[in-house]
Amino acid sequence: MGSAAAARIGPNSRVKLHFTLYLESGELVDSTGDAKPAELRIGDGNLLPGFERCLLGLQAGDSNSVLLPSEQAFGSVNNNNINFIERSRFPEDMQLEPGLMISFAAIGGELPGIVKSVHGEQVRVDFNHPLAGRAICFEFRIVEVYQGLLPVLEEVQPGK
Repeated sequence: MGSAAAARIGPNSRVKLHFTLYLESGELVDSTGDAKPAELRIGDGNLLPGFERCLLGLQAGDSNSVLLPSEQAFGSVNNNNINFIERSRFPEDMQLEPGLMISFAAIGGELPGIVKSVHGEQVRVDFNHPLAGRAICFEFRIVEVYQGLLPVLEEVQPGK
């Protein structure tokens, strides 16, 4: 257990951490709260690079609060990701109102979009990440750090 406590976060490290994400306004975005800590591997693409950079070099027990500008968090708003779609392409009985999130079929999966406005037969849909253009406060506390694979607990067989 001593080597895990001294391990510092670097490329390919496995990390267990508690985190909270807030907007600058103080609005809660996401948190592990008192639940099980999040587990991730540095560099696997599941955590945005701006968040990963805040963790590099840290070890179990370290904590911090960092305000990340939008470019280091969920990116800037890209106006090319805001499109007009014909009303006829939506189900007839769908209530299209600003703020409604809709999942669209895309190559390789689903693409979420948020209805921004409805103008007659044109629906303006924003395909940017909902937090694009927003600074994010990232609070975290490192619980455990492992280099390589997480340890696997062996199943103990009676009589062996």
